[in-house]
Amino acid sequence: MEKTTDASAYRSLVAVGDSFTEGMCDDMHPDGSYRGWADLLAARLAAGSPGFRYANLAVRGKLIGQICDEQVDAAAAMGAELVTLAGGLNDVLRPGCDVALVEARLGEAAEKLVAGARRVVLFTSTDPTRRLRGSARLLPAIERMKGFVEELARQRPEVVVVDLFSARCFDDPRLWAEDRLHLSPEGHRRVTEAVLEALGIEPAFDWRAPLPPAPAPSRAARLRSDLAWLRMHLGPWIVRRLTGRSSGDGLSPKRPELAPYEV
Repeated sequence: MEKTTDASAYRSLVAVGDSFTEGMCDDMHPDGSYRGWADLLAARLAAGSPGFRYANLAVRGKLIGQICDEQVDAAAAMGAELVTLAGGLNDVLRPGCDVALVEARLGEAAEKLVAGARRVVLFTSTDPTRRLRGSARLLPAIERMKGFVEELARQRPEVVVVDLFSARCFDDPRLWAEDRLHLSPEGHRRVTEAVLEALGIEPAFDWRAPLPPAPAPSRAARLRSDLAWLRMHLGPWIVRRLTGRSSGDGLSPKRPELAPYEV
């Protein structure tokens, strides 16, 4: 792909995916919607490109099949120069995930988006085993998905991959929200710079750099945190899985149209 340090190189962006791209964190827009890395990326690109347009079709809780069926065709029809696609992790979190099917749908989505976009951005997942106890069962699927998106990028020059898997900074719990699944504002800030770097645009800071050391929490504090997480986050997640519900049921994308974005 061509290299550039010019943030005005792209004049339009469509973001596709689940909660990772919707931006669930403690940082909010005035209208009450979440401000995540895709919004921060849009702001960075818009600052150097008057008339920049941005759409965010991502909805929390979506599986890769739902992303393909509900978002991809709409995104492709918008004709944006830059499209980001992140999905599949919600599938991998569920027991019995058919990884081959996830790969097939993700590849199908990428092909549709590549047909109309100048650049399509894909992601590798962070490595959960370095920060979450009990997540080792997810690693084979995550590593397989990592290899799949990297192979897509080798085959299609329009595709770039943001490698979050090897970034050890994401081992730090301060880059994650209280639910331990979604990024914190600092995590979203770093993903923004990672995407810019993958596009060949100079990042504003070293997004891989570790945060300053913080005092280790006491054993009692860790126990209180774990119990609160079980009660407030893991428990409700399990209930939704058992009842066939999703956190995104009934929700619409926060920016469904490719419209001018004001910084």
